[in-house]
Amino acid sequence: MFAHSLEGELEERWEPLAHHLAAVGSTAARFAAPFGWAGLAEAAGRLHDIGKCSTEYQNYIRLPRAEGRKGPDHSTAGAREAARLYPGFSRLLSFIIAGHHAGLADGEQLEGRMSSETYAIKTYADWRAHTGDLPRLSDFKPTTLAAGPSPHLGFSMAFLTRMLFSCLVDADFLETEAFYARANGENVERGGFNSIAELRTKLRTHMAEKTARAESSELNVLRTQVLRHAIDKAAMSPGLFTLTVPTGGGKTLASLSFALEHAVRHGLERVIYVIPFTSIIEQTASVFRQALGDTDDILEHHSSFDWEPQGVDDAEGRDGLRKLQRAAENWDAPVVVTTAVQFFESLHAKRTSRCRKLHNLSRSVIVLDEAQTLPLPLLAPCLAALDELQRNYGTSIVLCTATQPALRVQDGALPERLRLDIPPDRELAPDPPSLYRALKRVQVEVRRGETTDAEIAARFGAQEQMLCIVNSRAHARTLYDAVRNLPGAIYLTTLMCPLHRRCVLADVRARLKDRAPVRLVATSLIEAGVDVDFPEVWRAAAGIDQIAQAAGRCNREGNLTDGGRMVVFEPSADHKPPQVLKSFWQAARPILSNHADPLSLEAVKAYFRELYWQKGADSREDALDAARLEGETFPILRSIRERANDWSFEFEKIARAFRIIDEAMDPVIVPWRAHDGDEDACDLLRKIFIADRPHRRDLRRLQLYTVSIPPKSRSNWLAAGVLRPVHPALGDALLCFDDLAHYGANTGIDLSTPDYRAAENNVF
Repeated sequence: MFAHSLEGELEERWEPLAHHLAAVGSTAARFAAPFGWAGLAEAAGRLHDIGKCSTEYQNYIRLPRAEGRKGPDHSTAGAREAARLYPGFSRLLSFIIAGHHAGLADGEQLEGRMSSETYAIKTYADWRAHTGDLPRLSDFKPTTLAAGPSPHLGFSMAFLTRMLFSCLVDADFLETEAFYARANGENVERGGFNSIAELRTKLRTHMAEKTARAESSELNVLRTQVLRHAIDKAAMSPGLFTLTVPTGGGKTLASLSFALEHAVRHGLERVIYVIPFTSIIEQTASVFRQALGDTDDILEHHSSFDWEPQGVDDAEGRDGLRKLQRAAENWDAPVVVTTAVQFFESLHAKRTSRCRKLHNLSRSVIVLDEAQTLPLPLLAPCLAALDELQRNYGTSIVLCTATQPALRVQDGALPERLRLDIPPDRELAPDPPSLYRALKRVQVEVRRGETTDAEIAARFGAQEQMLCIVNSRAHARTLYDAVRNLPGAIYLTTLMCPLHRRCVLADVRARLKDRAPVRLVATSLIEAGVDVDFPEVWRAAAGIDQIAQAAGRCNREGNLTDGGRMVVFEPSADHKPPQVLKSFWQAARPILSNHADPLSLEAVKAYFRELYWQKGADSREDALDAARLEGETFPILRSIRERANDWSFEFEKIARAFRIIDEAMDPVIVPWRAHDGDEDACDLLRKIFIADRPHRRDLRRLQLYTVSIPPKSRSNWLAAGVLRPVHPALGDALLCFDDLAHYGANTGIDLSTPDYRAAENNVF
């Protein structure tokens, strides 16, 4: 019996099923060991492919590739046997084994597959001859739930299911990848990273040199105090922490320093740095590389950069290669920089590509940069996941922000069940109120009435260095078009690929430094962590937290003796705040009116209390657990709670409902070049396309040229021949443009002409 075949090779070179089951069982057990469920993970690994014992499946993998067809179901057999062998864990094992290709299903869907009366599968005789010795039920000695179950009924059970699913699918992928690499005489480049202790030493050296070179100023003294205070807290036991430092106070490197020191002290395995927007992932990773060395120890993982072929089903292909199309990161690097979209959507996902990395969250340090940006309708499931990670998976979590969002027990703003237990002594910054007073660098003005684009454009004409942040791409483009003929007019959008945005920001910084004209129009992508320093910033109506972040781009280094000018305005009727922002603006208005300094810590706390309470006491927990599914509210925690007794969780519905960004988007690759003579996306795409199999390192580098677009645009362009596969083996899972016909040098992808194809591309 074989697990995987090799096209045109003798069967002696194929992978025996017994070898694959043993390898996946062993690797899955190793992945689950840090959170105490190695035995259960091993059982799943040894049983997951026993359906391949059927005569029909063995005949199927012998078919020539050109005659391939969808193979027999081989997942349900393992799910049924696991349910029979391990009472008490039957539903958990059934979920993860049945879904190890197609993804986690809803309980009702799983129930149908588990019934032999309603769902017939091929006979899988003699499967015990291939599994080896299975773990005994009495051997399971889990340490998960050492801190007790989640206060949300059933949440710990559903979370454990997802974590063990992660162990199984990552092990299955890695062992399949290893078999094909060995068969082709290739080396699989996994591991080989520097240790956390080595990275800590590098960072200590970098920070010492940085401090020695820094000018003696009040700002740098404060930054050093923040750094030392955070490091001094590293010996505290793992769990929840806060780091409350105003923008410009050095919290990025202070939080990384704490994370590495804390990880070494407590034997934690990696640092995962979660940022709110794709616009700053490259900047943050670049700062870390300067500090730790430009090595593969730091992984950038963009929010859109997981993919699977369209129409994924339970088939892995005749020779098993289809599962390798589901290329995704598993976060095995010691330092991962990712986005909140990637992080939180993965924690609620069903797909193998999104879930395979989750087991690596255990025994890690997670830093949530700009923690106040957690989406309000999804706040309850986000907090439940964070609490579960620190409660039962040995993970430390740092809520890092200039405007702490009143999530703690002592803040009294959230419903009791949602509050995080973070005692005051687990604040990593020294005296946040004093820090805020010392680092205050702007004066906030609020314009009365509506402000037209013409008025903003007039101010741009009078002020050579100015930033205006608005709430939608449509408004940003309209405003940019109104000022684009002014000297130094620049537009920043997520329709530009990351490397293009990086170059735009480098140009902005150079102009600011040289005191040259720079008139920048952007959406909120610029306001969280992007290191720019304007004398004047205008911000369209938004929450106090976003206004504070925008203020962090104004007089950032404190060089203006009279302070920077920060203007908050309400756009004209054509550009009212989107529906998703209306509640934030509604909560911000009284704070802007009633507080002399609307950005003070007291004002921020009052804002979040107003934001969380504005729906009314009886409904505020529902308002924070209000995912949307097919136009209707879908409370995720309630769904889990209602299905806890029979372990019939709605994993598939939860995955569809949990969307930080409402509109689904798909990644495409743009063949963009930064400068003549540089390697560009065309060179990289050419290298990938001619390779037998795409190299993981090359695929990672494609993230620099990735833009997320609506699925409809992607489908139209694919049908028109404008998009093509990056590599034949990946099929339609990852597509790229042939040219820049749809890409503006100043504005990025143009979504208005989805069927246009450059004439020269019709010449072969």
